[in-house]
Formats: sequence, C-alpha cells, structure tokens
Amino acid sequence: MAVRDSTKLFLFDVDGTLTASRKVITPEMEAFMSKLTGEVVVGLVGGSDLVKINEQMNGKALSMFTHVFSENGLVYHRNGEHVATKSIQEHVGDDNLQTFINYSLKYMSGLTLPCKRGTFVEFRKGMLNICPVGRNCSQAERDQFGEYDKEHQIREKFVADLRKQFPDNGLVYSIGGQISFDVFPEGWDKRYCLNHILGEGHTFSEVHFFGDKTFPGGNDHEIFEDSRTIGHTVTSPDDTMAQIKQILNL
Repeated sequence: MAVRDSTKLFLFDVDGTLTASRKVITPEMEAFMSKLTGEVVVGLVGGSDLVKINEQMNGKALSMFTHVFSENGLVYHRNGEHVATKSIQEHVGDDNLQTFINYSLKYMSGLTLPCKRGTFVEFRKGMLNICPVGRNCSQAERDQFGEYDKEHQIREKFVADLRKQFPDNGLVYSIGGQISFDVFPEGWDKRYCLNHILGEGHTFSEVHFFGDKTFPGGNDHEIFEDSRTIGHTVTSPDDTMAQIKQILNL
C-alpha cells in the first residue's frame, strides 16, 4: 500500500473546481477526494462561510479535508477542529462598514435586473458578500442573472464604482461564482490561508492550488499567482480530476 506524501498539499477552490456553482459534490468527486487523501494532504479554500461549504461537501467538509479554510482562510479548521478566526468588523470598524453597506444598497436600488430577491449584502466573519440579484434567488434565477451579467457586466461596473467611491478604505473586491462579489481588507484574499500552513515550522515542500477563477479579478487569481503555490487552472470538476490523475499518475 502506498504511503501518503505528507510534504505535498493539494488545495482546492470549491465552486467550479470541486462542484458546479453552489451545487453539492457528486458521488464520483467525493470518492475521488477520498482516494486522494491516501496520496497527499488535501485542503479546500472557499470564499463562502463554513455552513455553505459544508452543504456543498455533502456535510463532510471537516472529515473529508485535513485543512478547511472558509471565508478565504479567515476561519480555519484543521482535522475537524476550529483553529482561528479573523473579523472584518474588528479590522475595519462598524462606522466604516455601515457607510460602505449603505452606499452599496443605494447603488443596487438603482439597478434593473431580470429579477431581484433577498439578501443583497451578506455579512460574514472575514468579508462582505455583495449580491445584486439577492442570494435567495433560485437556481434558475441564478443562471439567468449569470447570463445577464456576462452581457451587461453588472458586477464589474459595480466594483468599478465602489473603487471610485472608496479609494482609500483599504478594501479589495473579488468577483467569483455567478451572482456576487466579495469585499475584504487588502491581503485577506485566498492567500490569507497560506499564513496558517506556511509559517514557522511548516512541513509542506509543495502546495498545489486548483481553481477556476484564476484570471486577474477572479477570486482565485492571487493565490494562483503566489510564488509559494503551484497554480493549476481548471475548467470544471471533471477537469480537476483529470489534471490530478495526470500529476500523480493515478
């Protein structure tokens, strides 16, 4: 029986990499990840909170992956145990957050979209998630907005406006998935998770990162480009499996 190479970490984005956007992991991918844990150390890093990530991992995120970084690593679990949490509220301050949120809500009130539902600003521990269509939309409505956004660049224009309105607030913006974008302090992108695993006394000689939004402005770009990782751009969960099989000769 092969011995797991504990010096290699394979780190995965969630949406578009391990699952279709906001969908649950397929039995095939779940079985493949289970097999992969016998080969290398596995982890995942997502912008969503742990509840959403765990839903997508069929309730097994903390048991399937050694390292689980929710909210870009601002919330960190190792071997199923909570290790650390960082708060945007403490970092930015309530007054600044409220000013930003008020402006965002006013901006979205002026948008005319195919539909609008509920939860336009979701407050998370490490970030804000801004969603013009509303996170309570159905899958069909999510797909509809995704296509509309491709044509009209709703999120891209929104982010450009926020950068103009708040040039000195120390916040950065990351567009991911189909319907929303994340807002967080500079440096709190997915690279933040590397602080937990590549600090003093780390044992990883290689950290492979797999993500689909690796282009500039995508929420995988910074960690993909980081000199401490070996970045892999994937186009789907099937492509993720294919690339891993090729890398490890499985």
